[in-house]
Amino acid sequence: MITWRKKWERDWEQIRYCSDACRRRRPGPDDDRLEAEMLRMLESRGASSSICPSEPARSVFPQDWNERMEQARAAARRLVAKGLAEIIQGGRPVDPSTARGPIRVRLTRR
Repeated sequence: MITWRKKWERDWEQIRYCSDACRRRRPGPDDDRLEAEMLRMLESRGASSSICPSEPARSVFPQDWNERMEQARAAARRLVAKGLAEIIQGGRPVDPSTARGPIRVRLTRR
């Protein structure tokens, strides 16, 4: 998630990446698969259920899922940015950009 910066004041609506590193690390096919699997798992459970990002990582990448955990957390953050999910800790929604430690993901409550 990008936070507003003074230097972007005139161009805020056109800003898509916070840095060149973010621009180079655009989501690819593996990231799309993680997002889709995360949504599938969330929708197959009850509205109040949540999942750990490791669950879709294990499903999509059974051999090296542990090495893909940051990628799975990033997929969860993208779903939050799209308004489809929320990241929770201790049963309460948290800001994805500041969440540290274990997280869970659930569908956005409407």
